[in-house]
Amino acid sequence: MNKLFFLFFALFPLGAQSAVTTESLCFELSQSSPVKFELRTYYDEASKWSGGFVKYAKSSEPISIVLMDSQNEILDPDAPWQHTRIWSEIVNGKVTGTYELMTQGSQIISMSYTKLSNGKAYSFGISTSIDSSLESGCKWE
Repeated sequence: MNKLFFLFFALFPLGAQSAVTTESLCFELSQSSPVKFELRTYYDEASKWSGGFVKYAKSSEPISIVLMDSQNEILDPDAPWQHTRIWSEIVNGKVTGTYELMTQGSQIISMSYTKLSNGKAYSFGISTSIDSSLESGCKWE
């Protein structure tokens, strides 16, 4: 009986496991610009934890980002919500910039980066022509 009891709990654990949602997006300053990066984010529903990184095409090192703000806004009751997320870029333990991603449903409305040292802002577009997967990330030419 004890073996059957153990087998039951081994096959059907009491706690439900929640999956971590992963998102990988490829952005570029312009089609002719060499400035390109991958934004990879992770979200755990159970713990409400978010994290991620950006990795520029010309760099081998990812840069950590931390979610600082996330807001939903209803622009039209018949349209998907507008979702704005602001991430702080962390380099050597210091905040060096912010990334702002605005989406509406599955559409990316805008992506911008602001460098904290000089306040300069850059707007990026989604790069739909790049091969990308959760396993390998953005495959830049």
